[in-house]
This record gives sequence, C-alpha cells and structure tokens, in this order.
Amino acid sequence: MLQFRKVRAGLLTAGLFLLLAGSTVAAHDMWIEPSAFRADAEKTLGLRLRVGENFLGDPLVRDPALIDKFIVADDSGVKRVVGRDGGDPAGFLRPVDPGLLVVGYQSKGSPVVLPGGKFQQYLAEEGLEQIIALRSQRGETMAEAREVFIRCAKSLVLVGAPAAPQRDRTLGFTLELTAEGNPYTMASGATLPFRLSYLDQPLPGALVVAINQAQPAEKVSARTGKDGRVRLRLDRPGPWLIKVVHMTPAAADSTSQWASFWASLTFDLPAAAARTSR
Repeated sequence: MLQFRKVRAGLLTAGLFLLLAGSTVAAHDMWIEPSAFRADAEKTLGLRLRVGENFLGDPLVRDPALIDKFIVADDSGVKRVVGRDGGDPAGFLRPVDPGLLVVGYQSKGSPVVLPGGKFQQYLAEEGLEQIIALRSQRGETMAEAREVFIRCAKSLVLVGAPAAPQRDRTLGFTLELTAEGNPYTMASGATLPFRLSYLDQPLPGALVVAINQAQPAEKVSARTGKDGRVRLRLDRPGPWLIKVVHMTPAAADSTSQWASFWASLTFDLPAAAARTSR
C-alpha cells in the first residue's frame, strides 16, 4: 500500500488532505491519540486525530465539514469536544473530576474511488472475504470500486486513580468497539474482552486486530463470535490500538457501490495491575 506523505500539522484542512492523499486514505486506519492517556484534573488535554498504518500516522486536522460527532462521556454525561477549525490537536478537554473518560469521533461519509487491484488488496488485509466473494460473483474482481467510508474512533483516558467499576461505554456510533473491562485496572499479559456492534446490534465474524505502539509488527487478532464478542491477550504494556473494518453494499440511492465503517479504540495498558479506588 502507498504510504502517506508527511504533512505539517495545521497546514491542510482534512478535506484538502483527503484530496491530496487520494485513494490511499480509504485503506488506512484512523484513531484518537490523546496528549496523555493518563491525565490530571484541571489540566488541558489535547486530542489528536491520526490516519495511517501500524499505529504510525499523519495528522487529521479538525474539519467541521467532516465531523458527525466529536464527544466525551463521563459519569456526569456526554459533552461536545471543542477545538479550533483547522487545528491539530483537533480537540481539547479540561477534565474536572477523576474517572474514566470515553472520547469518541465519528465522521461523515467520504467518497473515494479505488483501482480494482488496490481494492482487492485492502479487502484481503482487513479480513473482508465476504466482499471479495460478492465481487467475484458479480464479475467485478478487478473492476474499479466506488466506496464511501465512515470513521468511528474512540479513546479511553484515565483521570486520577483507576476504579474497578468504571468501564468503557457505548456512544451510539454506527460501528463501535467497546472494551468490556477497564484496561487501566489490568496489566500486560491480561486477556481483555471487547464487544463489536453495528447499528446497535452484535456483529459476528469481524476481524479485530490489536496493535501495540512499541511493537506494531506483532499484531494480535481474532474474529468476533455470534454475540459480537472477542477476547484478545495483550502481552505488552503501553498504548494499544484496537481496530476493525466492516463493509456492506451501499444504499440503493448512493453513487457509491460499497459503504465501509472503520472502528478503533485506543488506551494505555499498565505494566502491572494498578491499585484501584473504591
């Protein structure tokens, strides 16, 4: 796959970035990278959006034309994430109370056209064998593909000491990964359960991949069961990116043939289990 050109943060809007990057954008991951996964109360936290591969990405600046939702949820409710248009970081938080923050970004749909060979390659890399089979049945294996893609990214940020009862929560995204344990109360080597939902329903058979920032080549992966759940053994401390792609035929009234949804979840896994507060 083609590599992104490095661009200076803040020089390009997300829309222009998409135009320059062309067809490569659709086949790259997108995630939220906070300035700190463990934050202090009353201190400003930057929320960077990144697009790339293997947990190494280029900045995606804040573009209101692309944002469907940019929110943060905590025990007090759900709030909108503020930021400066064209800026990187794309958002800022100033947490007040200790606890687990669930940050989420869902984009609006962006169209892209991919050559047949590139499209087939990316389908294979993301475990989308059903789409490969469907294209084959239609005689479209090497045909150009028109796609619309939507990003559904989340990040877990800890403020203060971890508390065992605190959990990730759903934000109502089209495709959504939710951790069913609190990673900040676990340690490297632990098996962490995740739930994947599409349109608020469990999504079976999807390939979920975990990437550690320090060792991105040594990925951990498994497919979701009938209940949309998957368990991944995360064997290293540090930041992790959990990712999955789901694709369906586009709506009949769409100018695209395919609709893809890219979900991600980032957090920082401690080297040893942390003491939890009550």
